[in-house]
Amino acid sequence: MTGPRQIPIPFEHRPALERDDYLVTPANAEAVAWIDRWPDWPGPLLAVWGPGGCGKSHLAQVFLARTGGRLLAAPDAAEVEAGGAYVLEDLDRAGRTLNEEALFHLFNALKSAEGRMLITARAAPARWDLNLADLTSRLKGSPTVEITAPDDTLLAALLVKHFSDRQLRVDADVVAYMVPRMDRTFQAAADLVAAVDAEALARKRPVTVPLVRAVLEALRTAPGSQETR
Repeated sequence: MTGPRQIPIPFEHRPALERDDYLVTPANAEAVAWIDRWPDWPGPLLAVWGPGGCGKSHLAQVFLARTGGRLLAAPDAAEVEAGGAYVLEDLDRAGRTLNEEALFHLFNALKSAEGRMLITARAAPARWDLNLADLTSRLKGSPTVEITAPDDTLLAALLVKHFSDRQLRVDADVVAYMVPRMDRTFQAAADLVAAVDAEALARKRPVTVPLVRAVLEALRTAPGSQETR
């Protein structure tokens, strides 16, 4: 009897922080291409937007690792150094009040210092409810790129990667079963594999479709959880 069939991941792997990999697919390829162009951007700012869990934060970490840049907690022109690279995340998140004046001055400071900054958000900057016309103009003149939610192919690759990181061999049928029944985010893939791994260890059994089915059912019925599709 042959062992479980391993699933190839037909994507480029690019190192992120520590031992992580960033999987490049059509969902994020344009954003990655802009990171590869750094610092050859038409201006100081690149805006990357997309739904929660699509991998924006992971890409921001790739950018910081590549550039030796810094993550800013808030817009602050005083933080800018000549040729520096920076990240501002979740600028349009619920409950956050964006300091438009501070962001405008930060943009100008970056331009003067020939610095570069990656900003992330859930919506494109053109859809933000801004009051400062000068800031709106700066953002409209900056490149923006969307990262879409992970598709089935990317989710399958993420699952295989996480199983591999845990030195678990899985059959292609197991991954095919998981993909349409899980939340479609990067974090969901990591969390689901962790739960499956824990259950397999507890039962001292290999990862199979029945085991995964039991884990998904337990997650679906857990208090406070969202129902798994």
